[in-house]
Amino acid sequence: MKRKPTKPKSRPKPTVKTAKIPGLEPIERASREAVRELQLKRLKWTLKHAYDNVPHYRRAFDAKGVKPSDLKRLEDLAKFPFTLKEDLRRNYPFGLFAVPRQKIIRLHASSGTTGKPTVVGYTRKDIDDWSRLMARAIRCAGGRPGDIVHNAYGYGLFTGGLGAHYGAEALGCTAVPVSGGMTERQVQLIADLKPAVIMVTPSYMLAIADEIERQGMDPRKTSLRIGIFGAEPWTETMRRAIEARLGIDAIDIYGLSEVMGPGVACECRETKDGLHVFEDFFLPEIIDPATGQVLPDGSPGELVFTTLAKEGLPLVRYRTRDLTMLMPGTARPGFRRMAKITGRSDDMLIIRGVNVFPSQIEEILLKEKRLAPHYVLEVRREANLDELDVVVEVRPEGLDEAGRADAARALAKRIKDLVGVTARVRPVDPGKVERSIGKAKRVIDLRPKG
Repeated sequence: MKRKPTKPKSRPKPTVKTAKIPGLEPIERASREAVRELQLKRLKWTLKHAYDNVPHYRRAFDAKGVKPSDLKRLEDLAKFPFTLKEDLRRNYPFGLFAVPRQKIIRLHASSGTTGKPTVVGYTRKDIDDWSRLMARAIRCAGGRPGDIVHNAYGYGLFTGGLGAHYGAEALGCTAVPVSGGMTERQVQLIADLKPAVIMVTPSYMLAIADEIERQGMDPRKTSLRIGIFGAEPWTETMRRAIEARLGIDAIDIYGLSEVMGPGVACECRETKDGLHVFEDFFLPEIIDPATGQVLPDGSPGELVFTTLAKEGLPLVRYRTRDLTMLMPGTARPGFRRMAKITGRSDDMLIIRGVNVFPSQIEEILLKEKRLAPHYVLEVRREANLDELDVVVEVRPEGLDEAGRADAARALAKRIKDLVGVTARVRPVDPGKVERSIGKAKRVIDLRPKG
């Protein structure tokens, strides 16, 4: 029996008086009404820009029987069609661009592991806007001009590295373009250059912490005070584990290549109670993944974005497949917050009729102190039935056979009690689960294809 996504947990925080936070942009101090007024103006421009310049949108709007002029208020956006990742692939490489290709000064692309890559293009203004929003995000996270930023996101076609790099420079920070990999060198540079901020995936931050300890140092005694983590879902339990292990503030950042890259939303260090969406540039909706119906704030569902100022690749109602919910703003009251991503509607595993998300397993696993936060889920098929294995490392101090068996039984019982699925837990030695320098690969599907 399929179950609805679990409602994401949020930590209530008192409202922060933004007037006491120096250096904010005027829009970050604006009221909710002022933000909505700006959104309506920009949304009208986006719909006309897309309809007039992108044949796909002209066909899609016409098929739905709507015109840009039909938008009179923000709620009218629900009348317009969704954009899917498949639409980007069908129009590969430049079919969704709304300006001549010669005005595109940068191209990024997805990895294309599930089909053709999705190509995104940026005009000069788009790059400037992106840099400004990433600077805003780093500042929300606690970074300040003059800070050294250790950037361990991957450079290249992936948007993470260059997005973080341009944002750090736009804020006035010193960017260290380390990129991913070479973990031993990452630690050396942290020790020698003494950065205040690190930007990296949370799973790779744990690998860096392992290497710091391997080199005989205390992860809590580095110069780092802020970690800005994104590109993969991570839980509140992992936040607490990272903060305790490294003595830093762990801040969540969100973005996706199709919409812009990192910097679509970010937590504020003063509250850490959800990611404030930069709603002057992106209009979020939450929909029921099955029906497409728009859901009210506070309801869990699938996140949908419409860009409000992109010239090169405007997107109307892009279905992200990410599962979250929207909440009122706190540190930036005009911007709504989104809860931590709990998973993806297309990442969901169905094991014997039970919906299972990797984030659910991670939340439970991280509470088992005898096991390390390095794991992978293996799905296999035996006698025509799907089976789930949780392959997880033991702590570096190790466990004897009896201890491993007891930890495995305890974790399997909690997974059964809380998720409702029977899993086989397989403890392995430290270092046996492959480390990722980019997005962590949490699921290995061993079921026969076809």
